[in-house]
Amino acid sequence: MLHFDNRLVRELPGDNDTRNHTRQVLGALWSPVMPTPVAAPRLLAHSAEMAQELGLEENDLYSPQWVEALAGNTLLPGMTAYATCYGGHQFGSWARQLGDGRAIFLGETINDKGQRFELQLKGAGPTPYSRRADGRAVLRSSIREFLCSEAMHHLGVPTTRALALVTTGETVNRDMFYDGHPVDEPGAVVCRVAPSFIRFGHFELPASRGDEALLRQLVDFTLARDFPELPAHEGDRLLPWFVAICERTARLMVHWMRVGFVHGVMNTDNMSILGLTIDYGPYGWVDNFDPGWTPNTTDANGRRYCFARQPEIARWNLERLAEALATIAPDPDALALVGLERYGKIYNEEFGKAFAAKFGFTAWDDEDTDLIEDAFALMHRAEVDMTLFFRRLAQVDVGAPDPSVLHEAFYRQELLTLHAAELATWLARWSERVHADGESPATRTARMNAVNPCYVLRNYLAQQAIDRATKGDPGMIHELLEVLRNPYAEQPGRQAFAAKRPEWAQHKAGCSMLSCSS
Repeated sequence: MLHFDNRLVRELPGDNDTRNHTRQVLGALWSPVMPTPVAAPRLLAHSAEMAQELGLEENDLYSPQWVEALAGNTLLPGMTAYATCYGGHQFGSWARQLGDGRAIFLGETINDKGQRFELQLKGAGPTPYSRRADGRAVLRSSIREFLCSEAMHHLGVPTTRALALVTTGETVNRDMFYDGHPVDEPGAVVCRVAPSFIRFGHFELPASRGDEALLRQLVDFTLARDFPELPAHEGDRLLPWFVAICERTARLMVHWMRVGFVHGVMNTDNMSILGLTIDYGPYGWVDNFDPGWTPNTTDANGRRYCFARQPEIARWNLERLAEALATIAPDPDALALVGLERYGKIYNEEFGKAFAAKFGFTAWDDEDTDLIEDAFALMHRAEVDMTLFFRRLAQVDVGAPDPSVLHEAFYRQELLTLHAAELATWLARWSERVHADGESPATRTARMNAVNPCYVLRNYLAQQAIDRATKGDPGMIHELLEVLRNPYAEQPGRQAFAAKRPEWAQHKAGCSMLSCSS
């Protein structure tokens, strides 16, 4: 049994109104709310690693008591149900109060190592922050969130986790394409896990309302619970804390860029103060390399959250957080100046390390910039698959570079033919650069393969798992989960999971771009 220590509800002010109705919540950081029971919950999948980390046995999760709890039908001893209050900037505009509209916490648990985790049900019914929505989630989005949370963890990308995926035995009405044709879809609930789900928007909302006392309470709580390594009572704590957030966010952005991940909805309410990937909605992995690609249909015109702009948007979001914290900072100007300068420095340093490793260099050299930018430009013009390109690049013999090793990464034969000479020239330059490092081929290949994944959760793979699960067969969910546990290792018999996006998937719903709809 888990040990619950629900510090957030114990130490931060809560909402006095216990009714579950939509409202503006003032002077409080959370609202008590019970999940809405479902008809016939069934555990569809779980993360064995996350269960073990929490201190749970696999049999625990399949017990009737735990299945009921994971569906929101009951609370186990020690659990406390609530939703938190926050605001946010969405697509660059202030959206005022948002809050956990379809996420309900079960509380905070501490494992035998003393590590604290918040448990949260996504899709467990309406909360005071649901506005006009029903607080539910459909199976397709729940499968995507469950799989991606665990896939990112195994890729080494900081992320929230997923403990379990439960089907509800009920349907949810959704208009997937926002075209006026809603349909009933199977419902599901994901149990999400993180050391903290506190977001930039948690601080923005009280700051926007001029509630400095509440903002100070939240800052003090967050520093004490989530950043115990920072000095507790020494001078201006806001500055080193904000710098730490900037550093974590910078490293997160480098990880996203390294593996070709595009979040799709980088609103400030989707930014974690711990530098974790949070809220898996219309995300995607870059297939044919395109810096301007976004997986979000809502962002198709503006491309605010496209692949290449993610580091810039993260900085913009940090600026908004700095503005909120500046309302209580002893030196407001220093907050943004020092923190954002640190963001840029850490991002550049970590990007250099990550991409030197991706390209097979022993270290980053500023003279490598042209070589790398030329590679990206070629990959874009020639529609080259990002994941396959880097994986195959590790196989090139720098003593006798053969461009055909990279041909599999091209999506179109005519573009391969058109850019064949350019590819050969670039590969010769690259081989000369790598050869100059004097590293053994085996060492270089192993080092490249350790940072360039063989398997990523491409949208078309997730959609195939969704299609099968919708028909009653969850087998591909389990198979994908198993493959994605070891994304950097070649797995015999699983070559299909490493293949580039097939032609049929380029325009199929769910296989390329997605809407924000659940």
